Amino acid sequence: MISLAITRPTYQPTWDSLDARPLPSWYDESKFGIFIHWGLFSVPSYGCNGGGASGEWYWWVLRGEKNPCLVEWHTKTYGEDFKYEDFATMWKTPIFDPDSWAELFEDSGAKYVVLTSKHHEGFANWPSNNSWNWNSWDNGPHQDNVAMVTNAVRKRGLHMGLYHSLFEWFNPLYLTDRSNNGTTSFYTDTVLHPQLHDIVNSYLPELIWSDGDWEMNDTYWRSQEFLAWLYNESPVRDTVVVNDRWGNGDSCLHGGYYTCDDRYNPGVLQPHKWENALTIDRNSWGFRRNADINDMLSIEELLFQLASTVACGGNMLLNVGPTSEGTIIPVFEERLRQIGAWLKVNGESIYSSVPWRAQNDTAADTWYTKSRKGDVYAIVLSWPSDSVVRLTEPVLTSSTTMVMVGLEDYDLKFSRQGGYVNIELPDVPFTHLPNPYAWVIKMTNVA
Repeated sequence: MISLAITRPTYQPTWDSLDARPLPSWYDESKFGIFIHWGLFSVPSYGCNGGGASGEWYWWVLRGEKNPCLVEWHTKTYGEDFKYEDFATMWKTPIFDPDSWAELFEDSGAKYVVLTSKHHEGFANWPSNNSWNWNSWDNGPHQDNVAMVTNAVRKRGLHMGLYHSLFEWFNPLYLTDRSNNGTTSFYTDTVLHPQLHDIVNSYLPELIWSDGDWEMNDTYWRSQEFLAWLYNESPVRDTVVVNDRWGNGDSCLHGGYYTCDDRYNPGVLQPHKWENALTIDRNSWGFRRNADINDMLSIEELLFQLASTVACGGNMLLNVGPTSEGTIIPVFEERLRQIGAWLKVNGESIYSSVPWRAQNDTAADTWYTKSRKGDVYAIVLSWPSDSVVRLTEPVLTSSTTMVMVGLEDYDLKFSRQGGYVNIELPDVPFTHLPNPYAWVIKMTNVA
């Protein structure tokens, strides 16, 4: 009997080798994920200056930046002697139900979830042996938040990932290394690498969302060394996906897919897989008690982000910031369920799609995607006043057909006039349309 052994490539700890690794297909096919910023910063949950000095950066703004607005509010609210560290004993999660979170994420139509395992404050959301008493098991809620969310998400059949900050603002080991210009590695040896290996071996994440990279280069972080282990030896070596934040200067240049900047949406087709990580609260990643409705992106704005991102070859990672008690506030829930309702009808234009030869018709407020079998989708973000969509990009053939997704029994009338393909939208009551915002025209046999 002939045995056919599968030869797995071995990746070297160099960017030339690591960047040559193919991106696991599940990520590109997913298109839409949920980001969760939940940590000790969720206890004060306050932001100054329109949210810019806020949320997940609370400790830095208070102690590092010493923003007068936040210092004054913190002192007035908690007292002059109250330190950020004192929030740890206040973090309780009496109404945290990870299964309800997972149900919401599944209903949103997301295919993957990324939870903050540790933000720049260094407080770990799992029982890290390298962060003694500064983690959610030894302190605060006294539970393994990473395990609870991971288990609930996986029960729903979603892919699970973890955000992890490379640096910690006030960790004395890191501050020593930084003062030595990275010539010492007390922090990377005793905190960073043990933690990265721990979360991979303990929770088997399919995505590592690295951050906090900008103060030091990837040689100090030993990023290539970690990634070579991740791709060659780790228990998730065949499925794991990583982003591009592995050292100063690496963003948008090295890694599995590119994030480049927060809320990155270039609006044009990119040569490398990328992700648009953005927040429903336009001013903060962590929950803010003082946010108002005008701070929240509308469903129309979110669908624009989804359509334009996918049309240009990206994934959308949409962030929610739960309360410290463990709830996802109603406006976040509403937005996620609205996206889910839209995707239940129009998901074929998003999931597993590929970019078409043209990405959009700006005058018609329309973005294009294509199915792998060749159907072209025009995602129309605003209903024209005369109910006629005028597109410049499609080339009609003798066998072209068009329907509105979700209303397939109604064949759309279309014609070529001048430089436009004019498509007459369905003459039905607005309440009979498949959804109240963003309509998808499926075009078969167009060039």
